[in-house]
Amino acid sequence: MLISVPATSANLGPGFDSLGLAIDLRNEIIIKPSQFLSVSTKGEGSDSPRIKKNTLFLNIFNENYRRLTKQEAVFRFEFTNRIPISRGLGSSSAVIVASITAAYTAAGVKYNKRDILNRALRYEHHPDNITPAVMGGFNVACVEGDRVYSKKRRLPEYLRAVLVVPDRTISTARSRTVLPKVYKKEETVYSLSRAAFMTGLFMSESWDLLRIASKDKLHQTRRMKMMPELFEVQKIALKSGAIMSTLSGSGSTFFSLCYADDSEKIRRTLQNRFPKYRVFDKALDNYGATAKS
Repeated sequence: MLISVPATSANLGPGFDSLGLAIDLRNEIIIKPSQFLSVSTKGEGSDSPRIKKNTLFLNIFNENYRRLTKQEAVFRFEFTNRIPISRGLGSSSAVIVASITAAYTAAGVKYNKRDILNRALRYEHHPDNITPAVMGGFNVACVEGDRVYSKKRRLPEYLRAVLVVPDRTISTARSRTVLPKVYKKEETVYSLSRAAFMTGLFMSESWDLLRIASKDKLHQTRRMKMMPELFEVQKIALKSGAIMSTLSGSGSTFFSLCYADDSEKIRRTLQNRFPKYRVFDKALDNYGATAKS
């Protein structure tokens, strides 16, 4: 079996914990029958003993495989990690979604993507990452009870993502500590109105006003202050022609949405300005998690 799950960029400015899209930067897992458990890992995190063990994937996979088959699983897992870890590109959500998809596929149990998404919610309570990881495309999502409710819009091929990946992390848990417990009404209305506006722009493929719609007063600026050079990343990206430029998840990656004709120029400009950072020019993804037997 080959399981593949894309990277994601969540929040997208004002869409705190509710908006996200998928990027064609994929983790892949090959799963083979075996007489004993074995794991190999290459790519992102392969030099980390913690990541090499893929404990999160294996724990969730085994739990779901037992639930579906009432049996213990013994397989060989070959991981190819391409999503930078702890950089705001949904690496943890990709692991969760991949493990559940793999369990259903290995068990031979038919499923739909909504099954995978609602099961993933048990392990990741923020739908803005897990939804595009499962569904692909641009997604607006909310949680009611133990279910994710979402709407997807496919993304056109003439748009691309430019990702600036710093050499330092911003943990989600730490970044949430800088957020206030109480927000001003004006801040809340400001971001709510732009999240709604952004959703309308994506659904209607109206890109010209995304710079306005992607502004935020709930979390983005507060988190960027933890790594002040991100303000310069955003400024240069927008000046170079990005349609919008936002902190990806809780950071530290910065995501810029661009027209395909402009993306390589924007990538080069950002790479020249920030030579110590990795800068990717990537297609967007409309497929989400996939499984092939």
